[in-house]
Order: sequence, then C-alpha cells, then structure tokens
Amino acid sequence: MGKKADWLWTLMVWLPDFITKADLEGIVSELKTKKPNPALAGICLESVKEGTAVQIMHIGPYTEEKPNIDKMTAYAAEQGYSQSGKHHEIYLGDPRRAKPEKLRTILRHPIKKM
Repeated sequence: MGKKADWLWTLMVWLPDFITKADLEGIVSELKTKKPNPALAGICLESVKEGTAVQIMHIGPYTEEKPNIDKMTAYAAEQGYSQSGKHHEIYLGDPRRAKPEKLRTILRHPIKKM
C-alpha cells in the first residue's frame, strides 16, 4: 500500500444517470460563489464501466486492509488474471459513528485475463 502521501486517489460519489455535465457545472459554479474552495476545480462527471473484477468484504479499520488486498491479488493471479484498473473501495459504514473494528468496506480490483 505504501505511504499515504504517495497515493494517487480519486474520491467518487455515485450520481443518478439523469445528472448531466451541465447540471454538475451549474452546482459547482454556485458553490464557488457561496464558499470558494480550490478543490472544486477538480470536480468532474465520470462514468465507470470496469467489467470483470475481484472483490472482498473487509471488516475492520482501513489501516488493516493490506492482507485482504494481497488475498485478492493472489486469488486473481491463481485464476489467470491481473489487475487492469484502479483499486477502489466502497464504504458501507460511517467512520464517525462506527467503531474501527466494525467498519465494512468492499475492496475491488478490475481484472483482465493474463
């Protein structure tokens, strides 16, 4: 996993299909006038169609995900696959309210045949 400072990551939020690029640009423009923030410049609308993936449910603190990520990588390789896109995570708990050992996270890697 390396040092967090070296990670290249993207925060994504699911939006319904009816939200258009124009809708998003209008919202961002309004936000810029109400509460300026340099991070708003990086907001974009993006579709993800990853296809085949390997995934695992991780239960526990985010800092303890590496063994499960290693399991996914090993399993994919055993089946003749390699990672083909960005690792991503789907958070099913609220870290502000849940104890770290109770957090649930779906870890996912898009894969392709080697």
